[in-house]
Amino acid sequence: MARLTKAQREWRPGMPKKRRSTKVMFASTVLLLEAFVMFFATLAVFGLRRGEFPPALILGIGIALSVVMVLACAVLRKPWGIGLGWVLQVVLILTGIFEPAMFLVGALFAICWWYGIRTGIRLDREAAQREREQAAWEAANPDQAAGSGPAQ
Repeated sequence: MARLTKAQREWRPGMPKKRRSTKVMFASTVLLLEAFVMFFATLAVFGLRRGEFPPALILGIGIALSVVMVLACAVLRKPWGIGLGWVLQVVLILTGIFEPAMFLVGALFAICWWYGIRTGIRLDREAAQREREQAAWEAANPDQAAGSGPAQ
């Protein structure tokens, strides 16, 4: 039998489900897309510039960056996770040193990262406000909140 996660072990009937952060979901999506782009850019640089750079260096750095971008998704909930994401944006832009098209691709992904973080923070704030208002309404209207309203 598979091991239960911490959330599964601590769950009790009637416990409300913890809401996932929209900011983290947006940031994870951008990082995963960047990982795919980084992998394919690595293959492009490997094919186009194999004579200029050692193939082992091209593949090693490119694949390592792709893996780091995927692994960074796991730490986005930590306070330093978003900072790591910003560092990866700069690194992606700097890959333009090896393939000039990556300057544009990196800049576009940095804009997507900024927009995803900004919009995610706003949506998380709005969701928290809705939850507070819903809890206040349920406290003020306990007979209607429990679903004991008129039957249809």
